[in-house]
Amino acid sequence: MCGKTASKNESAFGKNTDDALLSALREMAFTFFTRKINSNIGLVPDSTQPDSPSSIAAVGYALSCYPVAVERGLIERADALSRTLTVLRFFHDADQTGAADGVGYKGFFYHFLDMKTGHRAWKSELSIIDTTLLLAGMLVASQYFDGDATGEIEARGLTRAIYARIDWRWAQNGQQALVLGWTPESGFNADHWFGYNEAMLMYVLALAAPKFPIGIAAYAAWTSTFRWRQLYGHHVLYAGPLFIHQFSHIWLDLDGIQDRIMAENKSDYFENSRRATYIQQQYAIRNARAFEAYDAYCWGFTASNGPGNLIRHGKGRKRQFYGYAARGAPLGPDDGTISPWVAVASLPFAPEIVIPTIRHMRSRIGFHANGMGFLTSFNPTFDGENESPGWVSPWHYALNQGAIVLMIENYQTGLIWKLMRKCEPIRLGLLRCGFSGGWLGTMAGGASRAVLSAVYAIHRMTSNRANAKSTRTKNAISCHHEVPNQNVRLIWRLEK
Repeated sequence: MCGKTASKNESAFGKNTDDALLSALREMAFTFFTRKINSNIGLVPDSTQPDSPSSIAAVGYALSCYPVAVERGLIERADALSRTLTVLRFFHDADQTGAADGVGYKGFFYHFLDMKTGHRAWKSELSIIDTTLLLAGMLVASQYFDGDATGEIEARGLTRAIYARIDWRWAQNGQQALVLGWTPESGFNADHWFGYNEAMLMYVLALAAPKFPIGIAAYAAWTSTFRWRQLYGHHVLYAGPLFIHQFSHIWLDLDGIQDRIMAENKSDYFENSRRATYIQQQYAIRNARAFEAYDAYCWGFTASNGPGNLIRHGKGRKRQFYGYAARGAPLGPDDGTISPWVAVASLPFAPEIVIPTIRHMRSRIGFHANGMGFLTSFNPTFDGENESPGWVSPWHYALNQGAIVLMIENYQTGLIWKLMRKCEPIRLGLLRCGFSGGWLGTMAGGASRAVLSAVYAIHRMTSNRANAKSTRTKNAISCHHEVPNQNVRLIWRLEK
């Protein structure tokens, strides 16, 4: 065992019901967001590592978790609102000059901030995706705190103001797809967000932005690089690390709604995540590389820390181990490192295999003595013997803990999904991406999907000539995404 804790929340496992098990795990995971918080500006550390800076994504997860904690009796509503207002006031008033020691620029924020001062840490980039995750938490808060009290009105107003000043068009850097980031020292990162990844939520919010929305061609550019695979009998939009199939789903209820890509493949993104979860399990069952402990209920391959970049020999094999790596299944990389949290975060997609996995993990490795639940990651192939967990990550991370809290809640009550289904930017962004069906409806989504089909055709026609950057090509793409966005707005108003 890995340092079992005798806390009251773990004792709930003794009740041996699924709900008791999940509730105890959620409470332990939420403990992360009650420790080492800067109560003056609301920042949350990225991890439990000493001197960890704050990650703005961690703050977004905290804001999303506070309503869950209120509903579960872990904190009072007034406390949650106070925490939320502290965060919103800090980011609303934060430096936006792009200074090297500032907080943000063009509405975006630096990835890591000093826990004490709130200023940029580690010379980190102005992060488009992490600003998105921060904004997602703000939107959850604005939906949850929907009353007439002064503080709740203020929270909604601050969220609107922060969202409105984000210049998503600037973050395209003259292209269609959004860039990864920017620094005051080097300018824009050369890479853009392409391929199936965690960027779904980012494009949804960017298309629905109140002041600087990007065009529909940006979504077409992103999805044009998707790749499908046939794996273990599953037709899947592939991404190896499991977190990619989860993060946007924390806030977006994608069950039963489709964009053009999913309609053509007779699937949806929720079903795709279910298949990705089963693929991970099948990879562990087959265990072609003979890693320790892999089986039907011991799996979870994702971006995580590991034992380190080194080579070990044992049991007739030469093993390459990694430090931090975007581990994935079945195409790797893989070095025997398992992340229990990412298995838990697939609970809404495949509870029939996730709940037995949680029980097995609890029996095999127990919980960390700090009371926060499962270890972030462990590697029994690295120095592991006689059911030992082997190498164990010494730290917990906000994004992992937040994913546990939020996906357990989504599975049990759908709280975050219910809140975000009522969030106008979420609904509008999905419509502009061409989604329709299910809870979203069909009228506007169908119209937007037709628009997207035209944009896709233009994108395919022009993608091979992207380097030419001719005026004629730019104008062709522009005229096919600006006018359709106006049509979607008109349909939205009719629905309202």
